[in-house]
Amino acid sequence: MIAQDATSSIPSKRGSSALQMGPRKKVSSSDPLVSHGRHFGRTVFSLCNYPSLLTNGILRLELLEDTPLEEFSAEERREHRVFGQLLDSYPGLLERLKDGSEEEILHVGELIGKGAAGARGDDTKTLKSAVLDWISPKGEAIQPPLHRNSKIDRGFNHELTGSLLCPAGLDWNDSRTKEDLRSGEMLVCGDQWPIFLYALHTYDPEDPWCGLLRSRLLVCAYKHVFTSPSSVEREPKATRYRSGNARLHGMNAVTIASVAYIATQVRFALSSSSVFSRTDTTTDSETFYHSLLDLLEDPEECQEVDELLTWWNRQVFPTSSAAKRPISANSALSKIRQKRLALRQAADSDNGSL
Repeated sequence: MIAQDATSSIPSKRGSSALQMGPRKKVSSSDPLVSHGRHFGRTVFSLCNYPSLLTNGILRLELLEDTPLEEFSAEERREHRVFGQLLDSYPGLLERLKDGSEEEILHVGELIGKGAAGARGDDTKTLKSAVLDWISPKGEAIQPPLHRNSKIDRGFNHELTGSLLCPAGLDWNDSRTKEDLRSGEMLVCGDQWPIFLYALHTYDPEDPWCGLLRSRLLVCAYKHVFTSPSSVEREPKATRYRSGNARLHGMNAVTIASVAYIATQVRFALSSSSVFSRTDTTTDSETFYHSLLDLLEDPEECQEVDELLTWWNRQVFPTSSAAKRPISANSALSKIRQKRLALRQAADSDNGSL
């Protein structure tokens, strides 16, 4: 491909994809970029090697002077889109990167990465306990009990968490399926989505979009992270969250990446894995996160995704303009829209006859 030829001149500065988690490094200095990284990781792209993202992005800006973005690989186009979103979300960042040395670029990436990793770690810690409250049968205790500070008995080891993690399309109540999942004989890859992603934990193989990413469990976790733990059981219209992460960062609409992030966190909280790690092939969290984004960022799925985001905004930010509702049929606004549409269609018809 031309994209490979265009990028072959800089192999020494480009390793694996930046949209994968890199090795952990300690960054001791404090900077507003750390706070920005916390929100960016939750809402735009989480499992990312930020120093590589910035280095690759700056180098690609030079290449784009002679090579159209369309000639790069799909992975590189996604990476550059994330890079652009990062630049747009932090005024002055591009100039800081262009004027800085290679060490400065790496340092900026480490600061953003520190924030993203810190937020991910905080959310992992709090959701480990909170998720048990949301999956408990109403008015009953979980049997056998699940420990809040230990995950060894979660995952497919427990009837409740196992039923939620069971891949959509499989029957957890089938004894052979259950035994194969528990023994590890049946390996679950990250792109085999668990049934808890679906509303009422019901999957329709004839319509796999139906109820996808609309479960109560996901909404509880989303509110816990973005609006406040105390908001989970409240009606969204009756709450104002002065210290929630969404309000602190001026967030008033749900993003597709934030839904994928929460789904990844809940999946990990239900699992028996104790440490969120990029090398954990058991949970395969990176593949899971990326597979959700692959669907949600697919232009051919835009109608379903728009409907999904509208649904989410009604759950979390009901007063936001993003939580759009159908216009009343006989309202003045409806009549204005109909008249504008008729005029546009008439104009298009006239232009087509010329």
